[in-house]
Amino acid sequence: MPLSKKPKVFYGYWVLIVAFLCLFIFSGCGVGVFSLFVTPLQSDFGWGRGEIMVGFTIYFLLTGLAAPLVGSLVDRYGVKGVISVGALLTGLGFASLNMLQSIWHFYVAQFFIGAGTAAIGQVPASAMVSNWFVKRRGTAIGIMSTGIGVGILVLAPLIGGYLIPHFGWRISYLALALFTWVLIPLALFVVRTKPADMGLYPDGIEVSEDVAEAEASRSAAKGFSLKMALGTSAFWLIAVTFFISGFSSLGIIQNQVPHLQDIGFPLATAANALTGLGLGSAIGKFTFGWLCDLIKAKYACGISIVLLAVGTVILMSLKPASPLAIIWLYSITLGLGAGGWLPIMSVLTNINFGSISYGAIFGMISLVQGIGGALGPLFGGYMYDTMNTYQWAFIICLALYAIALPAILAVRHPKSLE
Repeated sequence: MPLSKKPKVFYGYWVLIVAFLCLFIFSGCGVGVFSLFVTPLQSDFGWGRGEIMVGFTIYFLLTGLAAPLVGSLVDRYGVKGVISVGALLTGLGFASLNMLQSIWHFYVAQFFIGAGTAAIGQVPASAMVSNWFVKRRGTAIGIMSTGIGVGILVLAPLIGGYLIPHFGWRISYLALALFTWVLIPLALFVVRTKPADMGLYPDGIEVSEDVAEAEASRSAAKGFSLKMALGTSAFWLIAVTFFISGFSSLGIIQNQVPHLQDIGFPLATAANALTGLGLGSAIGKFTFGWLCDLIKAKYACGISIVLLAVGTVILMSLKPASPLAIIWLYSITLGLGAGGWLPIMSVLTNINFGSISYGAIFGMISLVQGIGGALGPLFGGYMYDTMNTYQWAFIICLALYAIALPAILAVRHPKSLE
């Protein structure tokens, strides 16, 4: 196949922008704003917060359970079709909530939203970015990952501070559908799964020694199969760490808005907390990717866990008279810690198990993390319904961080990769 004329701007940057927007929508329309609807739904329908958090559990669990299937579909059919169908399905789920009348409708909609967002999330986004960037892959994935934090940073105040107060939660759900559907034309007309689809090479390089070097790097790839990885202590220590991290961080993050409202802060202030969370997460995504190049990834993970714990302690100490600056301090600190998961999990998987079965191993760890993330908010919601306070739920989440920290620090390279 003849090579296309090298474009003035490397096409991989356009692909990177779409990947960034995929994660922007993935987080901004999903995890980032779910909690903003808790109080309005409780007020209009009289549902318990635990009942509402069942919806989040269904949604988030589906994002994890669907990840292996999404990966196989990407391998078989390419990225553009997967993202297009995922965006369509997600948007239909949000649009249906505009007509919400029953808790069962809410649960069914969250099922389809979860399955759809899995198809626009980190699996297809990281797959296409990894194909287009080899030498600069770490930086590219770091930039892509910031979409998760920026999505929360932009959409949380828009939804919680403007749309819900002025137009109501039904119109706000419809707005989420429209935002999601923007990805469909971008996927169809911009995305190309691999540079070879356009007669190009990764990183914008031309046919030269650089190409030979890149090809040699691929052929030299080594590592564990999924079955081999499952037999190592490193896999299970990493899995336990990210299960706890997902459980505790999302258990706190998804219950922070109603908690702040309970202690006397208005919804707009709670939305500002999500803005700080998004800002911290965006900075954390890039910073922890960069940090993993300077120190061992497990130490970077340890710093992330400490930041999550510190942010939680500050949140628990808030009083109605606390200044807005303290809310920003807790939310940015919590966001910085939460921002580390994607780049750190990616690097830990790669350095411990190699690249041959990276997708399968990364997908399995993502699934474990997803289960933890699905159960944490549900636990917090039901703890509140039982005790009429989030205090004990937050204390238990803190105690779990005390298990995760030594677990990740105990990780050692499996012998065959040493």
